[in-house]
Amino acid sequence: MTSRVHLQNLLLKVCALVALGFLTGCSQTMYGVVKVESIPPGAEVINLKDDTHLGMTPLLVTWESDDEGTRHATVELRKLGYVEEITSFWVKLRHETKDAAIAEPQSIIIELKKKK
Repeated sequence: MTSRVHLQNLLLKVCALVALGFLTGCSQTMYGVVKVESIPPGAEVINLKDDTHLGMTPLLVTWESDDEGTRHATVELRKLGYVEEITSFWVKLRHETKDAAIAEPQSIIIELKKKK
């Protein structure tokens, strides 16, 4: 009888540890980086989700989340003398560290057209 109770307690502890492992794994912050380039360089990049200025091309933009997955992004590129360009893309959040994501950025290249 004692061994059965001991076995049940052991099984309960193992299940609790496995569940804790799953919960800890779910809260891991994941990163994705996009390298935005324009032809010609020096275009302003605006995140259309919240109208924030992200920087000037060439530019590395980092996304992060508490789960592995993808994020949809829409940006506008502006450069004096060129037609504004809007582009959308998916960012894959697959890296466990920001440095790893920076080492393997997704590349987005936009060619701007001169205004007439």
